[in-house]
Amino acid sequence: MKFRVERDALADSVAWAARTLPSRPSLPILAGLLIEAESSGLVVSSFDYETSSRVGVHADITEAGRALVPGRLLAEISRALPAQPVVITLDGTRVSLVCGKSSFALPTFPVEDYPSLPAMPASSGTIAGADLAHAVAQVAIAAGRDDTLPTLTGIRVEIDGSTITLAATDRYRLAVREFTWTPASPSLEVQALVPARTLADTAKSLSSADLVHLSLAEGGEGLMGFEGDGRRTTTRLLDGEFPKYRSLLPSETLATAVVVTADLIETVKRVALVAERNTPVRLDFGAGEVTLRAGTGDEAQATETLECTFDGDPLDIAFNPQYLLDGLAALDAADTRLSFTQSTRPAVLSGAGDNDVEYRYLLMPVRLAG
Repeated sequence: MKFRVERDALADSVAWAARTLPSRPSLPILAGLLIEAESSGLVVSSFDYETSSRVGVHADITEAGRALVPGRLLAEISRALPAQPVVITLDGTRVSLVCGKSSFALPTFPVEDYPSLPAMPASSGTIAGADLAHAVAQVAIAAGRDDTLPTLTGIRVEIDGSTITLAATDRYRLAVREFTWTPASPSLEVQALVPARTLADTAKSLSSADLVHLSLAEGGEGLMGFEGDGRRTTTRLLDGEFPKYRSLLPSETLATAVVVTADLIETVKRVALVAERNTPVRLDFGAGEVTLRAGTGDEAQATETLECTFDGDPLDIAFNPQYLLDGLAALDAADTRLSFTQSTRPAVLSGAGDNDVEYRYLLMPVRLAG
């Protein structure tokens, strides 16, 4: 195997494929990147039995071949090389990289022991990369991070014709986003539970793609695939039953507040400076204003009042400040509508515009003492 490739093209492709490499691989070979030089160009791929990544790169191929090299080390070296073309050659059990006056020799893993990458499911439809990345980022903030509850570490993907609904919850908050896409079949109906971390990372990495192909088998079993800009990723779906989240969204609203999003974010940040770990920020809503408070007793305290439009009986409610900030930042709306039933029940955050109904962020309140 021998080929010549531009440094930036090599560094970008290797970094993209290496991003899914496991930090603690179950087998040493799973820490490797598979480099395949073919007549059609260069292919760099990775696979850990859960997630696969594959990217094509333009290169001048002198001699076809395959090699399995330490992935993270190759990524670091590629990023550090001078801005000149790179010549990579397989010589026995070592791979050499020559770039200008720099040269490296890397060991290889037995390529014959490397598992075959899973086949990409047939395309289910397409969506703009930026739209997918934005929608996934809005929902992923609410996904659980406790691996002892694997079902909650996923994002529920529901496809119904031209509408996709994403949902995630960690039991303390719930994020739901609906958006449209172009399905391969207008009658497509699929549900799947995708690892949130993988989905968020993949969507972000494909955000610059004009179109991303989403691939999901009927019934949502097995794999979900993503492809755009010559890059391809598959991920194994999670097993288990996702909570029936629609029943958590209140069917009625007894009070609503509308506040400028940026002002509320800055106020929460300031007031939360005195909130000790796990201490909530208290919001007291009344006619024309909301007063935010944090800190009690002999501890540091903070109070700030902010103008808002409020409709309903006065309401005193408290939230985890970071969870509240996460939801406000994800809204992407100039004004935020907070909808309440009572101070002990979840509140729903959404954009205040007439068309801002695609994203909803439900947040459990913190029970106030007394």
